[in-house]
Parts: sequence; structure tokens; C-alpha cells
Amino acid sequence: MTDKNIVLAFSGGLDTSFCIPYLRERGWAVHTVFADTGGVDAEERAYIEVRAAELGAASHVTVDGGPAIWEGFVKPFVMAGEGYQGQYPLLVSDRYLIVDAALKRAAELGTNAIAHGCTGMGNDQVRFDLAVKAAGDYQIVAPIREIQKEHTQTRAYEQAYLEERGFEVRAKQKSYTINENLLGVTLSGGEIDRWETPGEGARGWCKPRAEWPAAPLRVTLTFSKGEAVALDGQQMAGAALLAKLNGLFAEYGVGRGMYTGDTTIGLKGRIIYEAPGLAALLAAHRALEEAVLTKHQNRFKPEVARKWVELVYEGFYNDPLKADLEAFLASSQRCVNGEVVLETQGAKVDAVAVRSPHLLNAKGATYAQSADWGVEEAEGFIRLFGMSSTLWAEINKN
Repeated sequence: MTDKNIVLAFSGGLDTSFCIPYLRERGWAVHTVFADTGGVDAEERAYIEVRAAELGAASHVTVDGGPAIWEGFVKPFVMAGEGYQGQYPLLVSDRYLIVDAALKRAAELGTNAIAHGCTGMGNDQVRFDLAVKAAGDYQIVAPIREIQKEHTQTRAYEQAYLEERGFEVRAKQKSYTINENLLGVTLSGGEIDRWETPGEGARGWCKPRAEWPAAPLRVTLTFSKGEAVALDGQQMAGAALLAKLNGLFAEYGVGRGMYTGDTTIGLKGRIIYEAPGLAALLAAHRALEEAVLTKHQNRFKPEVARKWVELVYEGFYNDPLKADLEAFLASSQRCVNGEVVLETQGAKVDAVAVRSPHLLNAKGATYAQSADWGVEEAEGFIRLFGMSSTLWAEINKN
């Protein structure tokens, strides 16, 4: 018995399975927490609980991370409306909610020791460590990083370590590393890592072209202050709404892309991602927002959004600047109310209709059709608006 309690963010995979006996042999009582952020079914959840017990966990809890991931990430992300480097929809952001669940369990146990199974080569270690450090004075233990100081073939070492102690290792021989949660799917490994054309097996939820339904899909999303609150007139909790959109739009291959860009640790990264629900939310929100915000709001807001996305991607989820930016985002959404009709025939999604009491329509004018001002007024506006450039051209003629 020991009074050295440590909370381990546990997924049931090889890395976190290795962590339990490794930590126990160093005198820790290991309390596992699985934050279910939408990437597993009931059978897998049950396996994770059994796995923790057989490996010797002192206790195990499963936390429903759906509501937290909606409130803590999806709402501000959709309000921001930008992917990382204009592409990636931050599908790794469930890591912060996993940390929150681990910290809550640590408080219940009265310990300040937190463990995770991140490697020393990836971005997740930055997100985990910075999120924990921002919460207070905690001891962070990272067993995989520790063994990487002595072993280069880390996963082979972990597997042998477990088998030598009588613990079976699931034979999940895959060509790709696949991560799933409520936000979507990411795939890496194999030819993706080699910067080659991805194979047919590099696919998650999104159906290939040959399997798209023949009839187009059309849905209506209702927004209140920038947050999606209903689907086809039915009010739904955010996490359930996103899960429903994932299922609908994945059938049409919506939201699939390849991200290549700069990682937090300085390397170039390359992954395939699939985020059908987020793609639908972003398309609907942008169409509504662009119609109800002023020109100056629409021009300035992307600058705030890009900074918010950078902070979240790079591990600064709890930096005060992120909260400051979210205050601006929330203020910008006070008139983002209404309905948007989305349609897809496959691959991309379009906002085909927008309805809102806040649409900035001029009563007496329609773009390129009719106006309630005279020709002289138009000509005068053009003359004054272009004065600087016109003067330069006149004065500097050769």
C-alpha cells in the first residue's frame, strides 16, 4: 500500500497501458481517468475500464467529455471561424478537456501528481504540460518521455515490458495512427508521413466518392448569439448536434482534407483530417455572420480568430489572452441569430439560404440591381473615394 497517489489520463492504448505498471513499480498508487470525448463506443469504454483494473489501477473513472468539449472548444472555435494556418480544424483540442478531468480527480484524491502517456516527440506533451502548469503547482510525470532517454524503439520496449509482466497487448496492426473524438478523425503514419499519396486505407468516417448518396443533403441550422442550438427545427444539446452533423455529412465526404504545416515543436506536420460536422457548422456560421456583421467587424475579426487558434493549437489554452479574445468573439456574436440552410451533393457544403432579423439589407437598394441614390451621388463618392490614387497617377505621369 502507498499514499503516493497519482492521476493518469488513460485511454487504454499501448502508451497509457504501459504507464500503469511502470508507475506502480515506482511506488505510485495509480488512479486512471478516461475522458470520453466522443471517439469510442460502449464496448470500447467497457474495455478501457477493464483494462485499467487488470493493469493494477487503484481506481478508475470515466467522464463524459461531450458537454465540456462543446462549451470549451466548439463554441469559441465556430465563433472564431478560422482553422490553424487556414486549414486544420484543431481536432486535438479535446486534450485540454482531458487535463481538466484529470485535475478534478486529483483534487478529489488530494494529490498534486499528474501523469500522461505523451511522447517526447509530439505536440500533445506541450498541450498537456502547459495546461497542467497553468492550473497550479503540480508534479507532472511522463513515463514515455522517461524511457525515451534510454530506448529508441519505444513502442517495442513498452510491449515487451507489459508482456514480461503477464499483460496481453492488443494486436492492432495498422498502417496508420488514427485518433477519433467528437470533433473528427485524424490519420497519420505510413505514406502520409512519407509525404506520398495516401492509400485507400487512409480513411476514417468520410465515405469515398463512389459511396456518396445520389440525392443531395439539405439541413437547416438555427443559431442564437453565434451558437448552433437547433437542427431542422429540433433543439439539441451542442455535443449531440455535432455528433448528428458528423453522421449526416460524413456520408457525403464533407470535411476531409490534408493538413501540412508548422507544428508546435518546430517540425513540419502532415495529417489527413475528417471533420464533417465542424465543416458544416463553420459554413453555416460564416454565411450568417457575414450577412449581419458590419464591414469593419468582418474585416477585423479574422485577426482575432487567427490569434485565438494559434494559442489553442500551441498549448496556451489557459493563457489570459485567450480569455480576452473570447470576450471580443462573444461580443461580436450578439446579433448572429437566425437560420441557415446547408446543402451538399458531396465533398463541399454550401449555405444556400440565410434568414435573420439582423440581415444588413438596405431597404431601398439591391447590389448591382437598384439604388435609392442618384448617379451624381455615385460619381461623387467614386471621385472622393479614389482621390489619393488618382492624384498620384496625375502627378507622377511620365
